Order: sequence, then structure tokens, then C-alpha cells
Amino acid sequence: MVRVDQADLVYKSEIGKFAAVAQDIVDRHRKGQPVLVGTVSVEKSEELSAVLRKNGIPHEVLNAKHHEREASIIARAGVVGAVTVATNMAGRGTDIMLGGNPDFMADFELQRRGLSPVDTPEEYEAAWPVEIAKQKAAVLKAHEEVTALGGLYVLGTERHESRRIDNQLRGRSGRQGDPGESRFYLSLQDELMRRFNSGMVERFLSAAGLPEDAPIESKMVSNAIRSAQTQVEAQNFEIRKNVLKYDDVLNRQRQVVYGERRLVLEGEDIKDQVQTFLQDTLAAYVGAATAEGFPEDWDLEALWTALHALYPISFTVAELETELGGRKGIDTDYLTQRVIDDAIAAYAKREEALGSEVMRELERKVLLSVFDRKWREHLFEMDYLQEGIGLRAMAQRDPLVEYQREGYDLFAAMMDAIKEEIAGYLFNVEVTVEESTKDVKAKGLETPKTPLGLQYSAADESGVAQSSGISRNAPCPCGSGKKYKRCHGEA
Repeated sequence: MVRVDQADLVYKSEIGKFAAVAQDIVDRHRKGQPVLVGTVSVEKSEELSAVLRKNGIPHEVLNAKHHEREASIIARAGVVGAVTVATNMAGRGTDIMLGGNPDFMADFELQRRGLSPVDTPEEYEAAWPVEIAKQKAAVLKAHEEVTALGGLYVLGTERHESRRIDNQLRGRSGRQGDPGESRFYLSLQDELMRRFNSGMVERFLSAAGLPEDAPIESKMVSNAIRSAQTQVEAQNFEIRKNVLKYDDVLNRQRQVVYGERRLVLEGEDIKDQVQTFLQDTLAAYVGAATAEGFPEDWDLEALWTALHALYPISFTVAELETELGGRKGIDTDYLTQRVIDDAIAAYAKREEALGSEVMRELERKVLLSVFDRKWREHLFEMDYLQEGIGLRAMAQRDPLVEYQREGYDLFAAMMDAIKEEIAGYLFNVEVTVEESTKDVKAKGLETPKTPLGLQYSAADESGVAQSSGISRNAPCPCGSGKKYKRCHGEA
């Protein structure tokens, strides 16, 4: 490699550093050597630009504020006497050609003469061969001149947190066999040094009696800079690794949800899957109603109200008690199986009424709609959970473990709600079939108003299920701007 990487020059103060940077740029500019100045932020590039204007140095600024001119700035950054101030992130991955870019310069000259590939394409094409040959000859001569001056000089005004970005800045010089030179100017007031306590080094230098504008070449300072960068890189690595652990929780949940959706999108018969959802929902209903106390204590009337809202149950509590010789004879397992058998029979009747083909299409539409909506709501819930989970560390709890545990609880609740809504929609939604396209439309499926805890009502005479309540993720009606679940729905 022909590039010469000079040793870092370290100053006690930022004022002394920028004074030295400006003087170095002035000297290189007078000599004619092209200079690329790297800064760590847009603000620093603007500050340095003001210093150069004060010294009468013509230059270009390449940062996020001038991104639309990036191509033209890069094309001219290698010409004799060019000074380009750029952020460390701007212009990465592009070659700065010593002497300039002949293609860009030819296009610029033709457009200056009023020829355009858009407005005057024929004249532009006719003039292009002559102009490009002329520019290539000029660039070749300029390339030899810049090479004799030492190539592109890269001047870094501050070390970045990552050594990789510093190396990328240096790497813009000395490309493809061209000569080049690089150097970093630093100060003990730079952000990187302030973050990692350069006080000891500063006290040592003050004791040595060095003036503000005198550069420092000390092994202690070099080691302090290297140590600071290593610590920042280690911190950033731990942050990325921690983010990956959090993302892995959501990724496993995503695989489950997308697996269910893929079955639908690939055209698989999901009747068995839907009936499993129905059975799980009914088992949860019965289990919740019979979890505590003896059969005499069970509120079967409330259970029947919920079941009737979900599907058209065909028997009553009184009929069940008569069949089993009173409420004492009711068993949880028997009740669960009896309700499931009744619901399966009701599902078969609905399929017979709609037709198997329509029922299969309805199952696909309902499953996709409910899964997609619930998954979007769940992502908001997980984001909300992650925002404040770090506070658990103050209670001596591992935030990641807490996030995994509560994330699983939210996911399980979402899956239960999905099963419940799918079952309710398949029994209660109004179905119409477009005869021309044979497209099945489920009225009210796209914009349900059902809260997370399903509360379906039985279908009215029109066959449309009426739902009541406010979605937990909807804005609260009180006008507070909060979600309903975080305001009046919190209880």
C-alpha cells in the first residue's frame, strides 16, 4: 500500500486542535494537494467550514444537508487544490479519483454549453465522444500532477467510537495503487476522551507545562485513545447482543403466527385446525366457570350466556340437570365434552347451510383477518412492554427474563383471543357470495368492534352478530388521548 498513515497529533484543547487543522489545510491547499477532511458529525463539519471560510480557503461540504450534491462533490474531490469537508459517514464506498472524474466533467461541460441528454439528446450524443476524450486527457495530466504532490490527503478531526469507521476514512486515500497520506488531529476535549475520563492524561500534560497549541505525541495518550475505543466497541457489542436476545423472543412468536398463516396462504384445508380452535375455546369457557367450588356453586347461567353468544347452543342448564339427576351430577369433563359435541354439530349445520366450498373460503378469510389484526395489536403490546421492562432491574430482577415471561403471557393471551374470535365469527358473521366472481364476503369482518375479551351476541333476524364494547387498543372515549386499556378500561 502506497498510503502513508502519519501518527496522531493530540492537543490539550479543541481550540488548539482546530487551529492546527486549519493551518495544515492551508499549507496543503497552497501546495495544490487535494484534502479530504473527516468530521464525526454535521455540526462539526459546519464549524470547520466556518473556520476555512474565515481563512479564505475555497472548499465543499459533504454532509446530510448537501446529500443531493454528493456525486458532484466526490467527482471533484481529487482535483488539484480541492478541499472537501465530509462527515465520516458521507460518501463511503466511492472512489475519489485523483485528477477528477472524466465522465462527470464531460457531462458538466456539455450541460454548461446548453446540451442535455434529456432536452437535446442527439446533439448531446454527437458532442460526447469529443468532449470525453478531451476530459480524459486533462484528467490524466491532472492525475500525474496530484500523484507528484503525494495523492489525496485524508485529515481526521476526531476519532470515532469505532475503529472500523476510522479505518474506512483512512481508506479513502491510497486506493487502486495511488499514493496517499492520512493523519488524525485529536484533543483531550473530544467526545470520546470526555466519556472515558481523560483527566489523568490532562493532569499529566499540564504538569509537563505544554502550551495549548503544542501537539502531543505520547504513548500514554495513544493507549488512552485505544482503550476508550475498545470500551465503546465492547459496550456497543453488548447492546447489540442484548437487542438480539429481545428480538429472539418476538421472532419465536412470529414463527408460530406466520406458520399458521402459511397454511392458509398455501391453500391447505384448515377445517380441522378451526375445529381445534373451537374446542380449545369451549374448554376454556367451561374450565373458567367450573374452576372453583362444588357444582352447586358454579354459575352455569353465566356460562350459558357466554356460550349462547358464541354459538347457538341447543340445550339448557335445566335440561342438563334433568339428564344427570341434578346439578350435583354434573362433571367438568362431561360438561366440556357435551358442549364440544354440541358445537361441532352446530358447525356442521352451518356448513350444510352455506355449502362446503363457501365454508372453507370463509374459514380462510376469518383466520387471516383475525390473525393479522391480533398480531398487529400484539406487536404494539410487546413494544410497550419493552419500553419499561428495564426498570425491573431496580427490583433486582433480570429485565430479559421478565420480558420473556410477560411476553409469553401476552402471546398466550393473544392466541386464546384469536381462537375465541375465529370461533365467534364463523358462527355469527353474515356471509354473502358474489355470483359473478364466487367471492365470499364476510360483513363486519374487516373492522370488528370486539374488545380483547370476546363478547359476541347471538345473531339477530338478519343473521348479523351484534358486538358491543370498546377495543382495548382504541383511543379512550373520554378524550385523554390514551388507549382505552390505559385509561377507563384499566380496571
